[in-house]
Amino acid sequence: MSSDGTASIDLSRAHCHFSADCFNRTWDLIEKPNRTDEDDEAMVLSALASLWHWTQRADCTDQNRSIGHWQVSRAYALVGQGDNARRHGERCLACAGDAPPFYVGYGHEALARAADVLGDTIAKQKHLQQAWECARAVTDESARSALEQDLKALDS
Repeated sequence: MSSDGTASIDLSRAHCHFSADCFNRTWDLIEKPNRTDEDDEAMVLSALASLWHWTQRADCTDQNRSIGHWQVSRAYALVGQGDNARRHGERCLACAGDAPPFYVGYGHEALARAADVLGDTIAKQKHLQQAWECARAVTDESARSALEQDLKALDS
């Protein structure tokens, strides 16, 4: 308890907890079949909350930010908000910077997905091509497989 009688919390631990908890909640909603409108809203809000909590952590890296923006972009794409999906896809790619090709590939995947929602076939194909180039450079087989699976879903 603090001196004013309210419960004190360790903000560092809280940010660690909620960054992961909200990320996992978002992922569950992304994978949920037949999401309701309420599920869609919860998915977007929890993705944003996860990203915000990550940015408050002392151990937050550009790769963590990249992943967070990717998840926010995916959530927005799934609810049909292409402009928001593109904005966070751009941030994802910018945060990926010189990161390994897995992160850069997912930045392009996010932008291809946003372009798909927006009906921009030129941007979609451009980002898909760049994402496939990155995927070929990913050395970890399971990571490469995950990226390729997401790209194949968009490559239609």
